[in-house]
Amino acid sequence: MNKKNSVLVRSLLATGLGLVAGAIMMLFIGANPFEGYFYLVKGAFMSVERTFNVVGTGTALVLTGLSVAFAFKTGLFNIGAAGQMLIGGLCASTVGLLVPLPRIALLPTMFIAAALGGGLWGAVPGVLKAKFNVHEVVATIMMNWIAYWIAFYYIPTFIKAEFMTTESALLPAKASLKIPWLTELTNGSYINLGIIIAIAMVILIKFILDKTTLGYELKAVGYNRDAAQYAGIKVNKNIILSMVIAGALAGLAGFVYYCGYSQNMQIGKLPSLGFDGIAVALLGASSPWGVLAAAMFFGLLHSAKGFMNAITGIPPQISDTIIAIIIYFTATSLFIERLIKKVIARRKEKAKDAKGGED
Repeated sequence: MNKKNSVLVRSLLATGLGLVAGAIMMLFIGANPFEGYFYLVKGAFMSVERTFNVVGTGTALVLTGLSVAFAFKTGLFNIGAAGQMLIGGLCASTVGLLVPLPRIALLPTMFIAAALGGGLWGAVPGVLKAKFNVHEVVATIMMNWIAYWIAFYYIPTFIKAEFMTTESALLPAKASLKIPWLTELTNGSYINLGIIIAIAMVILIKFILDKTTLGYELKAVGYNRDAAQYAGIKVNKNIILSMVIAGALAGLAGFVYYCGYSQNMQIGKLPSLGFDGIAVALLGASSPWGVLAAAMFFGLLHSAKGFMNAITGIPPQISDTIIAIIIYFTATSLFIERLIKKVIARRKEKAKDAKGGED
């Protein structure tokens, strides 16, 4: 079995085991797992609106998953996607609310602002890692909370709603990623222009990683930093650049979420989608197309769990637990695969020794 097929099998196995675990939990609470999964799937695809809600819910997850996956590919663990997403959304929302531009110029400006904001937020832990060997997990967690408190102060001070100090003003229609004709076509679903951004970033990151010298250098640093440096690759520059790109992707997730799905920002919240991106990257095996598929699967679980609960009474937390179990099995799947191979190899060796003894 080649490497790509092995990765696919591990992801499918982790998903299957997560669904089996979910079924067992449903049995423990006296529910019928077949009925639960039936209504979970039905809740996602019973209408045009619900089907496109799955896509709309998964769109920002594609970008946060890409952010984490890109860092993984280059040997880094970006746990700061939540803060980068928050800063990206803050930058995009500020431009949308305060900059007087026509829609055709405003949306690209918001796009650039979100990418720059998220990229800057990713650059800080990148510099700390490259120059001072500060572990990126520690640095990105600290940056998450700095972003949290900046938003806590900035939103009520500069862009607050007219009668609410805990949230920002609603974005005007010209600053929204929602398109009336697309909303009407999908019977009022959440889908918006963000899906185009997400797919474009999947294609771009795939191209960078597989077809460019930059991608080769970034992956080389991820595989073996010392060997890359010996080969003449500028390791520190690539570490910083990797975190900048990862941060920019998470910043774009903030643009897509706060200016397409949500339409405003609230204080006192770190976006959970930033942390869910870790799960998406793991299940997608850090592959851009795998991330897209994993994000849509998680979008299904998130968007349809309410319908399952309404019809069957199964708690929506079951869906969240399934995601957590899938993450666990994905994270341990490589170890399990190696263990199975080791057991098979030992059995073959014993069988060979036994055959040799008979001869």
